[in-house]
Amino acid sequence: MKLAIMQPYFFPYIGYFQLINAVDKFIIYDDVNYIKGGWINRNNILINNKSYLFTVPLENLSSFQQINHTILHPKLYPIWKTKFLKTLEQSYKKAPYYNHVINLVENVLNTNTNLVGKLASESITAVCDYLDINTQIIETSEGYKNQELKGQERIISLCKIECANYYINPIGGIDLYSKEDFKKQEITLNFIKSSSFEYNQFGNEFIPWLSIIDILMFNNVHDVKQILNQYELI
Repeated sequence: MKLAIMQPYFFPYIGYFQLINAVDKFIIYDDVNYIKGGWINRNNILINNKSYLFTVPLENLSSFQQINHTILHPKLYPIWKTKFLKTLEQSYKKAPYYNHVINLVENVLNTNTNLVGKLASESITAVCDYLDINTQIIETSEGYKNQELKGQERIISLCKIECANYYINPIGGIDLYSKEDFKKQEITLNFIKSSSFEYNQFGNEFIPWLSIIDILMFNNVHDVKQILNQYELI
């Protein structure tokens, strides 16, 4: 059984979904500390042919607070939500799949939660449904009892709990995990590396690795599913 584990990111880039699509089960790692400056509540979209970083507003932000306990700002989030949808309209109204995607995004933003982890998880599962990705998805906060473990030790523990014999990690973690240590536990460790690709962004110079929102605006489901397979395992 193939397993992958990642923190919940808000409408993450295509590589996140390549990872989900490559495994049988995907664990959202939401009971670890929130990381400031990460991708849990931020990402990039296209505005005026440039990459624009947006940030979902949070309350009482702290790096000592678990992701699943981190709260959306009760006053600023509704205001930000309205502005963000307007920004998407102004930036992508003429994109070929705008009508489909804006409905998807709006539904996610209206999720009945005040937790950024749940909002990010909803963005992930909504996109998976849209792309017919059938990988089973579960959150670590839903019942894994191994929070005392850290780093690689906990990842191996989660693999054992799920009876996974194959673990795939993003290429960014290649210096964090040891293939030999996983092999000792009878688990094969590989790292996924996205291949380069381009698509039409209003005929302008291509800007890669934006939020999945951008790819969905410009490509139909069939074409995005082709991109999902454009990677190598190392």
